[in-house]
Amino acid sequence: MEICRKEHPKPQFERSTWQNLNGPWQFEIDFGSSNKGDYHKPETRLSRTINVPFCPESDLSGIGYKDFMNTVWYKRTITVTEAQLAGRVLLHFGAVDYHARVYLNGEQAGEHKGGYVSFSLDVTKYLKPGDNDLTVRADDFFRDAHQPSGKQCPDYHSRGCHYTRTTGIWQTVWLEFVPKVYLSRVKVDTDFRTGQVNFQSEIAGGDPAGLTLRASISFAGAPVAEVQTPAATHNHFSACIADAKLWDVEQPNLYDVTYALVAADGSVCDTVRSYFGIRGIEVKNGAMYLNGRPVFQRLALDQGFYPDGIYTAPSDDALRRDIELSLAVGFNGARLHQKVFEERFLYWADKLGYLVWGEHACWGLDYSDLGNIANFLPEWLEIVARDYNHPAIIGWCPFNETWDFCGRPQNNELLRLTYLATKAADQTRPVIDTSGNFHVVTDIYDTHDYDQDINVVREHYKDTKVGETLYDFHGRHGRQRYEGQPIFISEYGGTWWAPGADGGWGYGNAPKTEAEACERICALTEYFLDNENICAVCYTQLTDVEQEQNGMYTYAREPKFSKETYAKIRAALRKQAAIEKK
Repeated sequence: MEICRKEHPKPQFERSTWQNLNGPWQFEIDFGSSNKGDYHKPETRLSRTINVPFCPESDLSGIGYKDFMNTVWYKRTITVTEAQLAGRVLLHFGAVDYHARVYLNGEQAGEHKGGYVSFSLDVTKYLKPGDNDLTVRADDFFRDAHQPSGKQCPDYHSRGCHYTRTTGIWQTVWLEFVPKVYLSRVKVDTDFRTGQVNFQSEIAGGDPAGLTLRASISFAGAPVAEVQTPAATHNHFSACIADAKLWDVEQPNLYDVTYALVAADGSVCDTVRSYFGIRGIEVKNGAMYLNGRPVFQRLALDQGFYPDGIYTAPSDDALRRDIELSLAVGFNGARLHQKVFEERFLYWADKLGYLVWGEHACWGLDYSDLGNIANFLPEWLEIVARDYNHPAIIGWCPFNETWDFCGRPQNNELLRLTYLATKAADQTRPVIDTSGNFHVVTDIYDTHDYDQDINVVREHYKDTKVGETLYDFHGRHGRQRYEGQPIFISEYGGTWWAPGADGGWGYGNAPKTEAEACERICALTEYFLDNENICAVCYTQLTDVEQEQNGMYTYAREPKFSKETYAKIRAALRKQAAIEKK
């Protein structure tokens, strides 16, 4: 079985002392969630083999079982040396859906709830030199409405805009070997006007007294600044970079930084490699400003599904290629929709100058019940903390289309509290409370409009004036009200074009010809770019996903249109927008 996804999973916080645990693991489906076979015990062997990090529903996993699995078990041997145990051993999981319990040599070493965010455990005390038994149990009861599950289908077969499920481990698993006292996190803020970079660091494992924390900053291989400070559990320090090179759309200037914990004798105890971008986001004058100028966001809706890996890209190259395909069409960013994307995707967005909105997978959660904040907000704040330093992320959107849940309206306090908590965690980015509907408190007012007739769309927005009025399909029953924020058409298009496909769906009536599809897409796009009252759009969608066939590319990432059609769509997307002329 080929070991896939060998690249370092956390390129913004990378040590050389790590070990990838992807590849073949023992595997078992525990349909009764009973642990009847004492699966956590070292002597127990599981009956199947799975290729981690691919979920058991996927073809790449080697399992390909697509029915419901309430509980699954994983097991493998990990080998560590006495030298590695002299420090600390951290066990990292990119993501496990949903409730993970981790056992080492038969003892429970920790657990984590939340299917979309990374977590780690200090497992040093559970290990011995040589071989060790690592077992993971994952419970995924997402149909009980107490956990977010995104676009995972609650029925056996995929249907509509719900697709094949993901259970258990679906991102890289890895060991990291760190000293007893180690750098655990650095939060970075930048000021694009002055070039100042502010660092907030956290040190874990013990008392860092006597150590110095040093940050060495370079650009394109040349040193530009270095700062050091006496190490403490929490440090605040800054550096100022002269003639700062700004991170921008498709101009991804990035600074490399190496953090080091240095002992009194000058020896280096811990080293972490990272990077950051200097850029600033402001919301004003009916638009979003990047580095002091209005930038129109030409976004694609990206759902992050893959035919062979489901939630997991088959390779790092596949993550990069999705962004390159989007840029080739003319988009400059994406809404990362109903899924938390892995850090390698965000790394490529940073490297390619690609704007993205971070979103949680809120569907499946009963958002009419305020009590479910306990199952949503902690994971969401972990997501915000994990991805805070990525310059590509320009905004947060915890919820999407919070329709009535089993006939019950959303609990507005759930959305309000999540918005306020997000703003407290990140004061540098705008927050949309729930994309499309039903807004409670939001920095940008976004709406979804899938009408395919350009004449109808023109009628919708003929009286729109930012700061005053907006046609709002979802506000007609008094469930939300426009209050003057910048206006974002965060879902439009969805034009159904899948010649030769058997079945499937898209929005509206399918065009009869490719020329008609092109004309429809271009007319809608150009109208929104020409409207000085609109600051951003998001086209549905980048690729087809299973039965939803309204992508710019097929599900397999193959072209759907001729080169001439793609050229016309790109010209429509890349024309100067009205807000960029101000």
